[in-house]
Amino acid sequence: MVHDKILVADDEPSMREFLDIMLKKEGYQVSLASNGEEVVRLAERDLFDLILLDIRMPKLDGISVLKKVKAFSPETIVIMITAFASADTAIQAMREGAYDYITKPFKVDEIRLIIRNALEKKHLQKENVLLKEAVKERFRFGNIIGQSPKMQALYDLLEKVAPTKTNVLITGESGTGKELVAKAIHYNSPRKDKPFVTLNCGAIPEALIESELFGHMKGAFTDAIATKKGLFEVADEGTLFLDEISELPLLMQVKLLRVLQDREFKRVGGTEDIRVDVRIIAATNKDLEEAVKVHRTFREDLYYRLNVIEVKLPPLRERKEDIRLLAEHFMKKYSDELGKRITQIAPGALQALLEYDYPGNVRELQNIIERAVALESGEELSERNVISYLDRHSPIKKGWFDLELPSEGIDLERVVEEVERTLLLKALERTKGIKKKAAELLGINFRSMRYRLEKYGLNGGDDG
Repeated sequence: MVHDKILVADDEPSMREFLDIMLKKEGYQVSLASNGEEVVRLAERDLFDLILLDIRMPKLDGISVLKKVKAFSPETIVIMITAFASADTAIQAMREGAYDYITKPFKVDEIRLIIRNALEKKHLQKENVLLKEAVKERFRFGNIIGQSPKMQALYDLLEKVAPTKTNVLITGESGTGKELVAKAIHYNSPRKDKPFVTLNCGAIPEALIESELFGHMKGAFTDAIATKKGLFEVADEGTLFLDEISELPLLMQVKLLRVLQDREFKRVGGTEDIRVDVRIIAATNKDLEEAVKVHRTFREDLYYRLNVIEVKLPPLRERKEDIRLLAEHFMKKYSDELGKRITQIAPGALQALLEYDYPGNVRELQNIIERAVALESGEELSERNVISYLDRHSPIKKGWFDLELPSEGIDLERVVEEVERTLLLKALERTKGIKKKAAELLGINFRSMRYRLEKYGLNGGDDG
């Protein structure tokens, strides 16, 4: 049901009555005024969504009323009505903030449509403001939870980095919250009202990455049935977040470097140079410096372009003093979402959480708590529901690596490679040679799986 409030201001009783009946049938709440002073008085007492205002009014003319109303209620939509059309008057009314200008006699459908469109635009603007405020609130630095010294140092760095235009490289293990930090940087920067656009470099097929980043012209390739903007254009004046940047193919690294240097590019199949102002935030869970110097899979010049400021996210096992805070935050979040009244974590459950190493970091802790809350029937998060996950999912079981370090030492690189090769073979054996499933089992992406298999000469099996 519509609850918008409309004030009809006209000195003709018949016009007021007609508009009153028509608008009430549409479901609006309607108030009436017969002169300019009455309009101002009513608008000061109540907040109207829209005012239909006759331009020739006794006691105070319509333009004067418009100025006064806009001074104390700028969000109120004002539509001017007159029987005496004048281009000068219309221009003056629009300059003073009128939404539109209607000449009598008007068609009922015309004024109905203008009012509906004006109010829909107002609602969309309000929703957009509320959404932006909600996003800003969600990505405040304070929502990156932690009291440990490492997290305090991170907050200090983020507050210094956010207001700048500088490119940022976020490093850290999977699950440490790299995208959350990227969004926090964006939404606390001067670009906060502009787009935040994300591309996972490891999730897009190599043949499509260029089109995804730079767009394409119609007919540039077989499936290019229409011209399409790339993510650089979409993110203009905002931020482009390149997740898993280490997975970007070398050819695309060259093209990305050129855009970072020149701030312009061409769409695939295009001839026009497109200039953009985009801040780049890249993220990786790999050692990019090693990728540059040892594996030669990442360009050194691009690395230094991206790594102007590095933000290192500590793994959860290195800030265990934050585990209780995070666990309680997730407990409240999922208790509210699932309609439960869980108010505390059992001492045994908390102890188990503190002793676990979290190879999946904060994301894994979140998953543990969500599962435990879903299973819980009481008002306390029980040890049983937490332990049941940890016993089944702990990746390092006792006895796995009961290795002795010989007195003469070892070749660590060789040992690590042997362990990696063994686990690759075991994953392929379990998935009957299907590489994609084996990659999922090992927690790596498909491109990384192929690289490792080639490294050890294990190229058999099905890509599937």
